[in-house]
Amino acid sequence: MKTLVATVAAAAVVTTALITTELASPGLAAPPAKPQPSPPPQTLPLDAQWCLGDAGTGPCILLEVARTAQQQMWGLQLRPALPALRGMLFPFTPAQPVKFWMHRTPAPLDMVFVRSGQVIAVEANVPPCMHLPCRSYGPDGAVDGVIELGAGQSQALGIKAGRAVLIRPATAPRG
Repeated sequence: MKTLVATVAAAAVVTTALITTELASPGLAAPPAKPQPSPPPQTLPLDAQWCLGDAGTGPCILLEVARTAQQQMWGLQLRPALPALRGMLFPFTPAQPVKFWMHRTPAPLDMVFVRSGQVIAVEANVPPCMHLPCRSYGPDGAVDGVIELGAGQSQALGIKAGRAVLIRPATAPRG
């Protein structure tokens, strides 16, 4: 019996030593954790604008620009309702088919789909969707940009398919 206990104890020591060695081995160690960007909500600088009216002389919509894949993924999640004349631009180069959804976006939005400097579709008053599954929105064809506005803004500003879109760098407010 003493021999069996000694053998089991010796096996446990060897097993523990092997496990410790394997975990400490650089080839088997877990990779260091990558720093994660902070979760939504995100607020991006208002660095672009879309001025409406003849030759862009009408009101201007100030736009946050979601340039990176991470910024586009988070979009307007967990943000309060957008004020009038504010929005978020999602540029796509090259143009591609896209579908947008409202997951974790608590306020309704208008989605304006753009291709080659022209509105090709508007999804107006898209409802929030806090829990999956969520419906997707967007045209079947490729777009090179999507502009999200507060619900009702596309109608209030006369934005519909066929309207010209010229996005410029934001400037100081006119006054």
